[in-house]
Amino acid sequence: VNRPAFWGIAGYPISHSLTPRLFSLVGDHLGMRTVQKVFLEARNIDEFKKHLEGLDGDVWLSCTAPLKHSPNDRLGISAPQGVNAINQLMRTGVEWSGTNTDGTGFILACRQIGIEPSGNILRIRGGGSAARAIAAAWATVGGLLIPESGRRQLVSGPWDNAVVGGGEAALGVDLDAKPGGGGSTPLDANIQVSISYGDGAGTGEFAVIMVAAQ
Repeated sequence: VNRPAFWGIAGYPISHSLTPRLFSLVGDHLGMRTVQKVFLEARNIDEFKKHLEGLDGDVWLSCTAPLKHSPNDRLGISAPQGVNAINQLMRTGVEWSGTNTDGTGFILACRQIGIEPSGNILRIRGGGSAARAIAAAWATVGGLLIPESGRRQLVSGPWDNAVVGGGEAALGVDLDAKPGGGGSTPLDANIQVSISYGDGAGTGEFAVIMVAAQ
């Protein structure tokens, strides 16, 4: 198994993140205990690059807000169409690569709690990178969407044909909830989940299941 010299998380805030712990569990399982964990608190791409100057070797990072958009422009990485954001970064030598796993993690977490996206409506609030990734993934597997305005509107994208004007939503998610376990705006749906978790979050929480699924 290929292994980096460092792995961890970058962004701000990150103190509540489960990612380094998950990396440790996976590393132990794969016999990669020598990989060093890193927490790179960075409010912008310049702070992020400054942290990297002290890391000699390959790096695997989970990238959270506010850094999800910066790799596209500053590191030359192509983001998934319509999503336009990266949340997983890998530096091999001097070359960077990356992708976005928010949508995949959300779909897998839904299936874990017994909700199959295909044919079901997701009521989704917000229009940021996580919202776009989830909308794209939900539409790809045959789900339908009712966007709700939040701080940002969900823009036009690959999910446009999945948008419906009304109907019973099987699931709702407020993607404008603040990181670290911030509260959600109630939505008209049979079940509402959150992808925001804080200190002390349990393994049965949807947000934790989603992180583990990624």
